[in-house]
Amino acid sequence: MTAFTFAAPGRFTFGARCAEDLPEVVRGLGERPVVVTGSRPERHADLIDALGAPPVLPAAHEPDVALVRDAVAAARAAHADVVVGIGGGAVIDAAKAVAALVSGQTDPLDHMEVVGRGLPLPAPTPCVAVPTTAGTGSEMTANAVIASPEHGVKASIRGPSMLPRVALVDPLLTLGCPPDVTAASGLDALTQCLEPLVSRFANPLTDGFSREGLRRAGTSLRRAYADGSDVAARTDMALAASLSGLALANAKLGAVHGFAGVLGGMIAAPHGAICAALLHATCRVNVRALRERDPGNRALTRFDEAGELLTGVRGVPALLEWLAATTDELGIPGLRELGLREDQIDEACVKAGASSSMKGNPIDLTDDELREILNASR
Repeated sequence: MTAFTFAAPGRFTFGARCAEDLPEVVRGLGERPVVVTGSRPERHADLIDALGAPPVLPAAHEPDVALVRDAVAAARAAHADVVVGIGGGAVIDAAKAVAALVSGQTDPLDHMEVVGRGLPLPAPTPCVAVPTTAGTGSEMTANAVIASPEHGVKASIRGPSMLPRVALVDPLLTLGCPPDVTAASGLDALTQCLEPLVSRFANPLTDGFSREGLRRAGTSLRRAYADGSDVAARTDMALAASLSGLALANAKLGAVHGFAGVLGGMIAAPHGAICAALLHATCRVNVRALRERDPGNRALTRFDEAGELLTGVRGVPALLEWLAATTDELGIPGLRELGLREDQIDEACVKAGASSSMKGNPIDLTDDELREILNASR
């Protein structure tokens, strides 16, 4: 076993109605909170009003450099000493970016990977994450994904200070998620449990999170999609999402997310939907490549195990059959419908091959295998 480190939020509270603790949590961290939320703040009026009607910074779309700049400027003008994110993964990422940047005099591009300067972050302002979808696990991670339209990519601001000071995960807040969001975010969470399980950087702690997350997703993803009021299913998926965040933050991801980060900067499609479209083909190609070039790789037995965790039947055939049936049942669109053109495939493969997430994939994929994944996912 290789050495490993483990990072997590300062405090993680999970359970029905734990969001009611938000005012007390915020009071313990500062006096001038600002709230980052989605395009309809009224959906969370009770939570926001309980904080004393603080300034609200709407994040109407997945965060890009301009949105983060504007939100940071607004938070500085309000002299914010606590940043609260209430919303899906994109909102939580935006809140984490604001909290990381508000105390300094720097720009997001000063700290972004790949397209920016990658400088160390200034001293952080406390961030409280309150997710309202069960997908990205952003409340557990030390990075925020930011789009740079001028570069045509998404890249991260990353560092230990990006971890929220407190994460409040209340599954009741996910009851209002529409079916398409439940489907895409749920398959994203599932992917974020599966990829760390087979990752080159898996460790005993992340293995436990991944296994439990897969088991709960296998039991409850379809149920949550079919009946959004199923509290037990929503609870399973909320926990699976948080476990996926702990796993990916400490064991990295793989080819699905290697592609997803790149495609997110090329097509106007939600991150979760892109991951969902890629998942089946990526698993199939990875397993074939491992059998052909590295048959002793432990990832092969872990793909077998994933089949059992999801279905009760051990083996890759059970895994692939379940993934195909689930993406069909949940109405997941292909990459063509999400906007990927055939003439973009080569560019996407080149960029994905160099992405940081691809480093966790259990085997190096060839250019032909990368193209096969995209073509099969269209």
